[in-house]
Amino acid sequence: MKVLVTGATGYLGSNLVRRLLADGHEIAAFKRRESSLARVADIVSAIDWYYTDDDLTAPFKRHDGFDTVIHTATCYGRNGESPAQVFSANTEFPVKLLDAATYFNTDTYFNTDTILYPYLNFYSLSKRQFAEWGSMAARTGSTRFVNIRLEHIYGPGDDKSKFTTHIVRQCLRNVPEIALTPGEQLRDFVFIDDVVAAYKTLLDKQSTLPEGFSDVGLGSGGAVTIREFVTQVHRLSSSKSRLIFGALPYRDHEIMQSVADITTLLQLGWQPNYSLEIGLQKTIEAERNHL
Repeated sequence: MKVLVTGATGYLGSNLVRRLLADGHEIAAFKRRESSLARVADIVSAIDWYYTDDDLTAPFKRHDGFDTVIHTATCYGRNGESPAQVFSANTEFPVKLLDAATYFNTDTYFNTDTILYPYLNFYSLSKRQFAEWGSMAARTGSTRFVNIRLEHIYGPGDDKSKFTTHIVRQCLRNVPEIALTPGEQLRDFVFIDDVVAAYKTLLDKQSTLPEGFSDVGLGSGGAVTIREFVTQVHRLSSSKSRLIFGALPYRDHEIMQSVADITTLLQLGWQPNYSLEIGLQKTIEAERNHL
């Protein structure tokens, strides 16, 4: 199968292309010129690369179209990007790729109608707008658009800016104190290997998915509180850090509960194989080896 991937140098994208190549698919990928290839250094020559600021039709012409586009690239705006930059990355760029037979769009639980943290408002708006473009393309053309609502992904090698990785590293380093909110927010944490397996299932079973537009929840299907998550990391890492729950206030418009409806994936034969404890053990061990 010919697959075009965006965000292939990121955490999710790099794990996906590695699995797709192992399964024998032909892979082309877009990257920003400044993006590091460190995550895919060992497989970089097996992928046909294109720059996002070049002719976006080039890979379609060279490969005579694609069976599937998997869109994982995103811009949160947390690094000071302007609203125009967020819109360009999350809406304008992926709209130009709506020519594949099946389009898997990676959405997140942030994409709700709730007012979010200031830097995420433009992100959420841009992602929602693209989902609407995808829905329209699916209704009026031949594209099957699958909007994957991804919950809190975690695992070895994730970005250090992520909450999950930050907590693991703080605990492993035995920092004296870790200041936290009360931690009552419910989150659905899903291990990277389960996420990649879910994408594989969707790719393999795409012909059985509804024609047009569909939403697919991707998570563990259950939720734990932030307090439970942090406490478990603390225990599994044998950390001596002091956890101070309630030292920080909740942010304005804090999302207090988010959990995936994984009914569609279960019906397709996928199920999560990693409990939170096993996933955290693997993550902690990998991070311990890199400290």
